[in-house]
Amino acid sequence: MIEKPHYVPERLGLLSATAADPFLTEDLLKGVQGHGGVDLAKVVEPLPEDDARWVVEPLRDLVDDALHQFRNNRTDADGWLAPRLHATLRLTRREAADKRIWNHLALAVAPDYVAWRHAPGAAQGRNESRINPARFKGAPDRQCFSRLWWAAEMFRDGDDYAPVVVACANQDLIHNALRMDLVDHRPTAQALVCVLERGIAGTGRELNGLMAAINTAGATLVYDALGPDEPRDPDALRRWIAEAESAPPVPRHDLPRGPDEEPVPEQSVAALTDYFTELFETAPVRGRTLQV
Repeated sequence: MIEKPHYVPERLGLLSATAADPFLTEDLLKGVQGHGGVDLAKVVEPLPEDDARWVVEPLRDLVDDALHQFRNNRTDADGWLAPRLHATLRLTRREAADKRIWNHLALAVAPDYVAWRHAPGAAQGRNESRINPARFKGAPDRQCFSRLWWAAEMFRDGDDYAPVVVACANQDLIHNALRMDLVDHRPTAQALVCVLERGIAGTGRELNGLMAAINTAGATLVYDALGPDEPRDPDALRRWIAEAESAPPVPRHDLPRGPDEEPVPEQSVAALTDYFTELFETAPVRGRTLQV
């Protein structure tokens, strides 16, 4: 597996997909050898230097701790890293939607982590195993770090990241949820976590079937009518971002705290959890025979 780059930038920047392409070498994608990092730094667009959020050291420390702590179980690293990445890299959703920042984090700051977490696998039409390039620069549900940040953003309950840990324990949930606009509805996200915790749907096939049923039902049913949400306070997010400069490093053994927003109404979560449970009874789960 590749090693940490010899040159790690001090600050995050913006790396376009076009500029990133030459550094997605065959050796990198095979997990054989990375790049030195110096040449890559020449094609990065800088972010404002007066913003403490772009300092790389806290992010690199998180990655190093995850590599050490979860060296024997890579998938468990997701639930640990997602809330801590979100609480360390305090972004607005608009900022997080800019793929260039994730390209830079993956290729310039922690390509070794990407290669470790998403180790080379069989690739269609190739004889040799490769890392999926989308793990370095790809859609939010595929890119190594953006998928974790967005999972934390979608599944946190106000300032509580505990539901994020539950959600990240199921790769199918993260992959499907991040492609669905419905999960931007907070009670829906929390109800999905409850479905997992209750053991109603847990396997990949079951989650895929349930998510398909939820998505189909959502075309004719407004979930906000079943499970209304409280309006978000934009000031809470602004304060949380402004506190980034003075915030201590996120705790390693306890969960950090997110923006001081109102939690999701419990009655809304309960109503949607019951509804999703009913949906699952008739959901199209591959290999399951429905009882008539």
